[in-house]
Amino acid sequence: MADDAVVAPSAAAATEASRPAIRQAGRVIVIAGALGVVGQLLFFDVGLGVNFPVAIALLAGGGWLLRRRRTAPARIDAWLAPAAIVFASFAAIRADPVLVAIDCLASLGLVGGALASFSGRTVVGRSFGALVALGVAVLGWAVGGAFPAGADARAQASHGVSIARRAAPAMPIIRGLLLAIPVVIVFVALFSSADAVFARVVDDLFGVEIDLGDVGWRLMAALVLAWVAAGSLALAASNPGPQAATAGGSRWRVGTTELVTVLLALDAVFAGFVILQAAYLFGGLDTLQASGLTYAEYARRGFFELVAVAVRAGGVIVGAERMARDRSVPLIASALTLTVLTAVVLVSAMLRLRLYHETYGWTELRLYVMATIIILAVAGIGLVVGLLANRVAWIGHLLIASTLAAGLVLNVIGPVRFITEQNVARVLDPSLVPPHGSSGIDETYAATLGDDAVPELIRALPALDPRQATYLREELGWRLDQLRGSDGLSAWQAWNAGRAGARDALESARARGDLP
Repeated sequence: MADDAVVAPSAAAATEASRPAIRQAGRVIVIAGALGVVGQLLFFDVGLGVNFPVAIALLAGGGWLLRRRRTAPARIDAWLAPAAIVFASFAAIRADPVLVAIDCLASLGLVGGALASFSGRTVVGRSFGALVALGVAVLGWAVGGAFPAGADARAQASHGVSIARRAAPAMPIIRGLLLAIPVVIVFVALFSSADAVFARVVDDLFGVEIDLGDVGWRLMAALVLAWVAAGSLALAASNPGPQAATAGGSRWRVGTTELVTVLLALDAVFAGFVILQAAYLFGGLDTLQASGLTYAEYARRGFFELVAVAVRAGGVIVGAERMARDRSVPLIASALTLTVLTAVVLVSAMLRLRLYHETYGWTELRLYVMATIIILAVAGIGLVVGLLANRVAWIGHLLIASTLAAGLVLNVIGPVRFITEQNVARVLDPSLVPPHGSSGIDETYAATLGDDAVPELIRALPALDPRQATYLREELGWRLDQLRGSDGLSAWQAWNAGRAGARDALESARARGDLP
């Protein structure tokens, strides 16, 4: 009896200790299920628009509500959730497919970081390698779905004797049945739609008529979205435990002399390239005699490759500094030399790109390459500072911040709208085109651009030659018919400012008789 008197309070305490974790897991599942239902209403059979920022805001809000008591993100991480919503909002503003895809990826990455910060995990304060590892972990939580919620609840629950423990042998079966019910419903609906006899048997057994329609697919969409939401919300509600948020872990070390040798060899190669650039590209010597290319042909070749060279050179510099056993003066000097020479390579790439678009006009790819060059230039400045101040470990953070800033600028100017506006200006004002340049619009390429380009293309129609104008009128007329006839693009969930502006411009053009 004495032993029972001791055990009973312990079991009761264990049961009581397990309840908060179980309740929290239940809240995660309930909110995730609600998000799944709302998500299929937002996204099922409709285009991307205002639905995306609404979904990101709901996910971030759910994570905030589910965070553990007295847990809040570090101050340095407080911007992640608002930034995720800002980038998601551009999906409802811009109608540029490439830019919207980039915005969606940025928003998903930022909201993942925000959810991790809600749990008390540090994000921005980590080393770059630890930040990458956290990104992989966040993805694992999202893909794991409901399993992380249950696992976290079990980890936090007490192992004392309780009713739940006595029912443990039956719990796998109960969980299996709960998972099986929606799956069975979907397949019964599918089979009923495919076979009239099967449908009759189901009707006789259950007394209900199953009409597949969209119900099965909507249910499936809700389940998938709820699954992802459950894992994401479980991350925000989880207890990370003790961790070294900024620890970079052990690093593989290499001798300083070996690394200096590598850097000096690259310095020699880069210096030779820079000398040639100074003589032929910057100095304007006879490239036709030296390479068989005219100056214009020489200038417009290789800027993609030069950007790739700059990226790889930066990686070599950072890797050498991080792996070196000692930060000796020769190591830092050779790394700084390579950084400066890489900056000249970037200048060469920028000059080539400028000459190219001045001669042939703008494309999305050329604009994104220019943005990349600017980002790399900012990173190069940061690398010089980092080498001098022994802060190279933060260069990855600077690169991410520069990329997000460039993304904001691109969203403000609108790449498709900008390049179309610049190319139309060349058509309307030939004085903007240098000698031997092209002032025309590539109508085939222009027709593939997003809806942000439509107003400018309509403005250019009177100035185009008849063949180009006829082709664009047919393509724009087809686009208007598509916007009119697509229920998925007309739904309120898919509302998009760029798409709405394009439709208004197309409607006005057809009313004037400019479109078929």
